[in-house]
Amino acid sequence: MDERQLRILRELGELGSVTAVAEALLVTPSAISQQLRLLQRAIPVPLTERQGRRLVLTDAGQALAGAAVEVESALARARHTVEEFVGRPDGEVSVAAFHSAGAAFFPPLLRALAGPGKPVPRLADEDVPQEDFPRLTREYDVVLAHRLDHAPPWPDTVATTTLLREPLDVAMPAGHPLAAKRRVTPRDVADEPWITVHEGFPVLATIEAIAAAAGRGLHLAHRINEFSVVAEAVAAGGGIALMPRWTMRPHPALVLRPLSGVRARRHIDALYRPERTARTAVRTVLTELRRAARSIQGGEP
Repeated sequence: MDERQLRILRELGELGSVTAVAEALLVTPSAISQQLRLLQRAIPVPLTERQGRRLVLTDAGQALAGAAVEVESALARARHTVEEFVGRPDGEVSVAAFHSAGAAFFPPLLRALAGPGKPVPRLADEDVPQEDFPRLTREYDVVLAHRLDHAPPWPDTVATTTLLREPLDVAMPAGHPLAAKRRVTPRDVADEPWITVHEGFPVLATIEAIAAAAGRGLHLAHRINEFSVVAEAVAAGGGIALMPRWTMRPHPALVLRPLSGVRARRHIDALYRPERTARTAVRTVLTELRRAARSIQGGEP
């Protein structure tokens, strides 16, 4: 039995005919009769009987119709509870981000959502290979993920809001000979030792593109995923590296130089399951993330 069948039984007890029930529920009499037959199959005793031209409820039918009132009341309370949950502006919203996005977006998000009547963020760091980001939307309301500009789009199983299209520049010590250039080319940087990410992480594809453009392999001296650690390693003379232009805090010992001849840009996207945005609190968090992105970019095109 289901809610619709119980409602039909209840209406039949009050209205006294299949035709009247059909008119009340805006369906055909045959549809009402079919649902009554399906309900009867699930019940071992008769629910209705004929009295002349009228179809009335038996004692068992009346008992079940009474229970149907309780069922509809409970469902109405449940729907109201869900509506309140969906509409609450101050519910908890879980947000995961890879490390550099977390460092850039979490502080302004926390500041924007401080105070009563606002969503309560629950933040986590998740540094995973690119293909694993969509799976995280099972665990979190919003996932900040990154992919290269020319990489395939995220799967249709998730919705996407692009927050930034961020250039990747070449980071080097301030005293490095290449620091005198306004821009560097793949040939300029091909003979330098490189500090780059582990296999499976998006930045590595740009390193491979630099090698292809230069016509020779690069010396990958160190494998470090966390950009703040990379910055310290570059400052200590461990090599050069690709660094995000906006989401990394400037390091006093480093300079960043744009790279010519290679598409070096990443998307920072908010991924989420579409149904999560039914909640007011989740929509508010997405709005604040977009506002934070504009501030992080600082008005650059």
